[in-house]
Amino acid sequence: MMNLRFIKVGLFLLLVSAGFSSNAQDKGSEITKSIFFGGGSYYIDDEQASDLSRWLDSIPNLLQKYEIQLISHTDNIGGKRYNQWLSEMRSQMVHGLLIQKDIPETMIHVKDWGLENPVYTNETYKGLILNRRVDVVLHPIVF
Repeated sequence: MMNLRFIKVGLFLLLVSAGFSSNAQDKGSEITKSIFFGGGSYYIDDEQASDLSRWLDSIPNLLQKYEIQLISHTDNIGGKRYNQWLSEMRSQMVHGLLIQKDIPETMIHVKDWGLENPVYTNETYKGLILNRRVDVVLHPIVF
């Protein structure tokens, strides 16, 4: 238990020191929220699950204005098949949280990248940590 707390605190401090946070980012008309994972894990801790729930609740008319895309990533530790499986498990966990919030499955689209297409370099420890995530991307519905 203490080891998990140490890892979570270390991850948080690393993300903050890198200038990143799990807070939502507005990329033009898209809004993105990242859920981070430990190495080799698809477990979402209670704090991140609650934070995601609060974030979704804070968006007015979410279901009328946005479609949701889950984009999952892994670092490059392990083989291609393993990381693809891990990527899929991570997106399924986030997908489950969205379903619990009564978001219709038809509004959720998933792209599991696995170790392909990393956003951050896997050559540094910081990059490895930042690639272990699922991005929840809200795309405006165009009428």
